[in-house]
Amino acid sequence: MHSLCTDRITELFVLVDEQIGEEYITGRPGITKSEVATILIWNALVEKQYLLKDIHGWVERHYQKEFPKMPSYCSFVERCHQVLPDLHTVLQSLLASSAQVRWLDSTMVPVCKEHRAGSYRVAREVVAWGKNHQGFHFGFKLHGSINEAGQFCAVALTSADVYDGHMSKKLTDDKTIIAVGDTHYGGKAQTEPLREQNGTIFLAYPHPKKNKQLLASWQKLLLDYRAKIECVWDRLKEHMRLVTSFPRSARGYLVHYLPIIIGYQLSVK
Repeated sequence: MHSLCTDRITELFVLVDEQIGEEYITGRPGITKSEVATILIWNALVEKQYLLKDIHGWVERHYQKEFPKMPSYCSFVERCHQVLPDLHTVLQSLLASSAQVRWLDSTMVPVCKEHRAGSYRVAREVVAWGKNHQGFHFGFKLHGSINEAGQFCAVALTSADVYDGHMSKKLTDDKTIIAVGDTHYGGKAQTEPLREQNGTIFLAYPHPKKNKQLLASWQKLLLDYRAKIECVWDRLKEHMRLVTSFPRSARGYLVHYLPIIIGYQLSVK
């Protein structure tokens, strides 16, 4: 698999380098920011390993030609954390931010088993308990909006206790004409300011207590298509290994999450 895919890693590096540039981390010679970001994203696309130690060994075994100045493991971990702003820049450049119709949703991203939450310490200050239709979860919540092709238009990571409706402003912009979500996104307190400010129409199934409201055929079509974003969450969590408990710091979680989201976005462009 490695020999068949190595020609594509150059294409990925060119794309990343256009956004980051040939800049060495903290002015030291050796591997560049673009190369570190490329390694992390390429792993998310090809190998899907959880640990930076495994990624480091994988590159040394299979990509010595592409990355001849690979640093030691400890130095590599430090540099992975230092490219977080650059990974965010790459993700921003890939978002389908001009989409006029968006589907909004969120998914829980646990950081440990529920029974271990009491002793959890790694990112205690930024995670929380949250609840959805599946029950209670301890960790983060990933919010996103997608277009009709399944590409992310906007993404936000919060603690699991943040209410979905409060993220409507983050997941839409002045280009959004219609935003489709579940009942959490239908509250007037969140939708009316955005309707007045951007002209955005929020479409959601009515609350169960108000289920006698009329529904036009085009509204039902858009609401039924909302299942597409559920497929996105499934792909990220079940096929790209988004959920993990291995990072040893809050920044370590971002080092894991961002390359996976970028890798997904590249795979559907």
